[in-house]
Amino acid sequence: MSAGYRKFLLLWTGELISSIGSGLTAFGLGVYVFRQTGSAAGMGLVTLLGFLPTLLLGVPAGILADRYDRRVLMMVGDGLSAVGVLYILCCMRNGGATLAQICTGVFISAVFSALLEPSYKATVTDLLSEEEFSRAGGLISVAGSARYLFAPVAAGFLLEAKGVEILLLLDIGTFLLTVAAAASVRKSIAKAAAGSEPFRKGEIAQGWKAIRERKGVLLLACISSGITLLLGILQILIKPLALSFADPKALGVIETVSACGMLASGLYLGIRGIRKHYVRVLALSVALSGIFMAGIGLFPGTVLMCVFGFLFFATLPLSNNCLDYLTRTNIPNEVQGRAFGLLGFISQIGYAAAYAAAGAAADGIAKILGTGTGRACGILVVSAGILLFAIAAVIPKSMAIRELEKGS
Repeated sequence: MSAGYRKFLLLWTGELISSIGSGLTAFGLGVYVFRQTGSAAGMGLVTLLGFLPTLLLGVPAGILADRYDRRVLMMVGDGLSAVGVLYILCCMRNGGATLAQICTGVFISAVFSALLEPSYKATVTDLLSEEEFSRAGGLISVAGSARYLFAPVAAGFLLEAKGVEILLLLDIGTFLLTVAAAASVRKSIAKAAAGSEPFRKGEIAQGWKAIRERKGVLLLACISSGITLLLGILQILIKPLALSFADPKALGVIETVSACGMLASGLYLGIRGIRKHYVRVLALSVALSGIFMAGIGLFPGTVLMCVFGFLFFATLPLSNNCLDYLTRTNIPNEVQGRAFGLLGFISQIGYAAAYAAAGAAADGIAKILGTGTGRACGILVVSAGILLFAIAAVIPKSMAIRELEKGS
């Protein structure tokens, strides 16, 4: 094992722990807000404010990572992220945090966290050789999914036993560990030279031109945005749906078991991969996603939600793999960085729309029908599953998308 890889493992361990801590806070605040307000819209607003800085500041954060010491940016991002969580904790200890106070703390934390990801990814390149990228990529994927795999079930039990404040304290502790890991790595490697060339608008234009020249790639980006919209609806509504019949411990189990579906299919893809018929596999995986999502809404219960949730999340790596392959093989390598930045922005707009509207829509439906919020959430989740199935039906009929596979 090289010295660079050992430094990477130290950095990765800090990020793994930080990811789990963030998952504890996200779970705890979601349950806290729903219990305090009884509103799915409140949960959606908190999630939206935690997501928007990452969406809007990703490109500027990447530019900073190319011009300044990446380890310092990681330390600043993680260290100051703790301020937002600490603010929420102080509000809770002074009589309980309001929705506005929670939103403020989440937004502050998310703004500084936006500095972290580009610097972290670039630091991995600084530390490792090309031969080590593949192994590191697998570990990075595990760290990224830790907040969904490990945090929910732990948070569910801790929340019932100790309350939400213990989750916030644990998250603050993980920030300190991550800062320490970044500081240790910074001491042992030379400072990266700052970029000297100014940012040019033409660089983004070149990436957009590459996307427009392949109509199928742009269409896939729009389809991805639709998929993230429907996935975001499920992410927002699964908590109030489950809490309508179960306690936080059961909710934690449901979320963890569901996320294990991603792990299972991800391991399969890592061993076997997909070698042909990418458009067909994409359409089939999206169709199955729609069926299983509808099952989550139709059969609210701990066991059945675990089963349908596992199956639903197992389909996501399959569709993501096909989307990535069809896009990557149809964009020139020299502009892929700029193109993927724009494609990522387009595809993630769906999340922002879902986080902004799904909770309010569920509350509105509950008021109109005179039912509980859980029932309204189930109706919306089923509707989202049907729409996802409809998107799958469109994919193989598009000549522009089918041509992507021929050209790869």
